[in-house]
Amino acid sequence: MARKGNAENTANPGRLKQIALTYKMTRRADRMIGWILAGVGLVTFGVLLAIGFLIGHPVYAGILGVLLGFLAAAIVFGRRAEKAAFGQMEGQPGAAAAVLENIGRGWNVTPAVAMNRNQDVVHRAVGKAGIVLVGEGNPNRVRSLLGAEKRKMARIVADVPVHDIVVGDDEDKGQVPLKKLRTKMLKLPRTLAGGQVTEVNDRLRALGDLMSNMPIPKGPMPKGMRMPKGGQGGGR
Repeated sequence: MARKGNAENTANPGRLKQIALTYKMTRRADRMIGWILAGVGLVTFGVLLAIGFLIGHPVYAGILGVLLGFLAAAIVFGRRAEKAAFGQMEGQPGAAAAVLENIGRGWNVTPAVAMNRNQDVVHRAVGKAGIVLVGEGNPNRVRSLLGAEKRKMARIVADVPVHDIVVGDDEDKGQVPLKKLRTKMLKLPRTLAGGQVTEVNDRLRALGDLMSNMPIPKGPMPKGMRMPKGGQGGGR
């Protein structure tokens, strides 16, 4: 029991510190966040207290108002913090990977499975929806990277559905904004069972290990020898 209590005491300061850091981060992008949270909490409390006076139970309604005021403020804080975080991530290299790695349980994410010299990049996620390739960077160059990676997936796991997503703000051209990426992926139809997801992920991981362990010949390339088409713009 004493050990459990110590663990809880250690966890609480960590949680409070995380909330404080999140608030500071949000406030840098949203200067009015403090006033907004205070307003939401006070208005919720005031409405409940007024209802309490009308029904003749101001004390109970006041206690309920305090609890619901904190809850309402917490919900608003969470949404505005998420909006601020996406605002700071947009346009930054690796932003899509950060979203994918926090998508939740059931997904196995491998960042940067393909990249070119312009730092356009493709990330891979494996879940019950199959294989999802997410590209970020210049949309035209990213689509060619995605096409090459999809062809590679078709050779390795031909029986598994492969989806591709281009992260960007032009939704009319089929791009998915960063803030909608998680929702988009969670809406994909589920076609694989849990065991199949593990099997597919293991096959892809084994392929990656094999490619990374392949010996690279030293010295200049022999004359007349050409690079394979699959080696352009891809690689880990």
